[in-house]
Amino acid sequence: MSFDNLCKLLSEKHPETFASWVLGTPQTGATVLKTELSIEPIRADYVTFLQLEGRILHLEFQTKLESTPPLPLRMLDYWVRLYRLYRLPITQVVVLLLPPKDDSEIATAFTVENTRHEYRVIKMWEENPEPFLQDSALLPLAPLTATNQPPVLLEKIVQRVNQVETTQRPEISAYTQILAGLKFKKDLIRRLFREGMMRESVIYQEILEEGEQRGEQRERNLVLRQLTRKLGELPPGMRKQFETLTLEQLETLGEALLDFNTLLDLEAWLANK
Repeated sequence: MSFDNLCKLLSEKHPETFASWVLGTPQTGATVLKTELSIEPIRADYVTFLQLEGRILHLEFQTKLESTPPLPLRMLDYWVRLYRLYRLPITQVVVLLLPPKDDSEIATAFTVENTRHEYRVIKMWEENPEPFLQDSALLPLAPLTATNQPPVLLEKIVQRVNQVETTQRPEISAYTQILAGLKFKKDLIRRLFREGMMRESVIYQEILEEGEQRGEQRERNLVLRQLTRKLGELPPGMRKQFETLTLEQLETLGEALLDFNTLLDLEAWLANK
């Protein structure tokens, strides 16, 4: 599946969310229209047509500006065909997934002599990532949004994916990784998503807990050896108190015992811990 087609799929799975995003106002009751247009039928592979209340929304997803016929002419062609078919106002929005490599001008209108037809262009690399991070339907597009720290953004996206409802998470994770491939190296994507999934797993949490427990036990054994070497064997009651110390208390005791001379010093420290 191409990147453009994936965006088409997402917009048709969540028409109201995508319509609300591009129009900037909440939209309800959006209906996906067929993409085959009459009059020498053409298939709009990367296009979504949505019927809203009293309006048609035409969404076009593009990774490249170059196309045949040129994008401005296609937008005019779609407008005419849609209007002939539905006789409703039409809003056309081109969503560019990547900036042009050669800094070429991004046209927002078709112009020939007295004919001028305008449409909107959304540049994903200039979009605020927050709305995409907050909505699971838009989340797969988040890797393409504006950021000065791409790896940090990708880490946030991974965290957000792992917060998605369990039944939806595998699909959204897959879509997000595919679109992230437009901007990030595959090794980084795989590593962050793999680590993110591990952090969310019960097994990973158990491993962390076991590691913390082992670290505490090592610290306890070390401090006990130091105490024994300096003060001799601890009496049973004092040993019992020692076993209840937390890791933080053990670390503090490890520093304090350097000034101990007798078991009375340890007894006083335990009484005031």
